[in-house]
Amino acid sequence: MADTSGVSESITQLTNDLIASYAKVGGINHLDGGNLPSKFAIASITTDLLRLLLPGFFDEKPIQTSELRVEVSTLLDSVSGRLEDEITKSVEYSPPGKNAAKPRQFAREITLEFLGSLPAVRELLQTDVEAAYAGDPAALSHEEVVVAYPFIETIAVQRMAHQLYRRGVALIPRIMAEWAHGRTGIDLHPGANIGSHFFIDHGTGTVVGETTQIGNNVKIYHGVTLGAKSTSRVEELRGAKRHPTIEGNVTIYPGATILGGETVIGANSTVGGNVFLIHSVPANSLVIAEDVSVKVMKKADNYEI
Repeated sequence: MADTSGVSESITQLTNDLIASYAKVGGINHLDGGNLPSKFAIASITTDLLRLLLPGFFDEKPIQTSELRVEVSTLLDSVSGRLEDEITKSVEYSPPGKNAAKPRQFAREITLEFLGSLPAVRELLQTDVEAAYAGDPAALSHEEVVVAYPFIETIAVQRMAHQLYRRGVALIPRIMAEWAHGRTGIDLHPGANIGSHFFIDHGTGTVVGETTQIGNNVKIYHGVTLGAKSTSRVEELRGAKRHPTIEGNVTIYPGATILGGETVIGANSTVGGNVFLIHSVPANSLVIAEDVSVKVMKKADNYEI
């Protein structure tokens, strides 16, 4: 028989070392507190929500119209129960005011409201698919856009997470958005308010901050950052408008960085690649990088970039 005494002693020592670390290094422990929403459960729920938003695109087998009612009802019932459980944990972690005494009841109300918002989310998402198809000559069909463009998955998740964010649900919207971020490389905060017909071409490395406001018909490329000017005064900035406003019909080319809560990119403007902006530009502007400076000029009617 093998002598396991040495292994047992090693495990005991390793256990002691980790327990000592938990006592010494706080802030990354969550002990003796409530049960937090599960990242694994939220990932599974988000996948099923995508199946509800885009039926047939996230399923392993074809869905026939004749089976649709049963499929949707069954999936809604499953998602509803699981999401209510996770929202209950969220409410217990960070009670939104008067609802602290009844977390389960509040979670049920939020869950039903959220699921009731999915038809409206689908209407917005359809405009995003249309914008992607119209804005990329490489797209051969709407089906290709949905099944192959990482942006569609990311914006679908962001638009759903935004619904929970607006309702004051803690943790879960960020978990959803970061799940999509990890899968696609596109970082869209659930707090960002994004208009219709939105499109991020390629998308990798694009970051849209929490308080960003984006109008309708905006097109962004990869590597764009819509961020804050500074994060050195965190407590003063938390909850404040610190990310830019992008008005309608704006195009922002790769590598551009636009910072600041007071920064507004006027409607019908174009921001060129690798531009660094910390101030507003008027409507109908063309912003380009010249050596190490930025030049803002009025767009000519026949100018294309």
